[in-house]
Amino acid sequence: MEDAKGLRVTGRLLTEVQAGREAQVLLEAGAIDGLSIGYRTKRSEKASKGRLLHEIELWEVSLVTFPMLQEARVQPSSDEEALAQNLADTFRAARDMLA
Repeated sequence: MEDAKGLRVTGRLLTEVQAGREAQVLLEAGAIDGLSIGYRTKRSEKASKGRLLHEIELWEVSLVTFPMLQEARVQPSSDEEALAQNLADTFRAARDMLA
C-alpha cells in the first residue's frame, strides 16, 4: 500500500520452515539486510533518466544479500511501526531511483 510517505508493506518470517529460520538467524547476525521487490509495470512513460512508473503491481518483497539500491536495507526492530517506516523509506528511494 502506498501512503503519503511511500510504499508501505508489512510481513513476517515463517520460522516454521527451514528457510524462515535461516533468514531470521542471518538477519539477527547482520549477514543479510538487503531488500528487493518484484513487480509488473502496469503504466509508465519514458523519462529523461529511464522511465517514470505511474502504476505497478507489487508481486513480492525479498531479503537479499546485495540489493540493487544500496539504501534498500532492513533494520530489524520489535517496533512494527518503525519497521514499516523503514520499509516505506526504502521503497520511496527505490521508486525515485527508477523514475
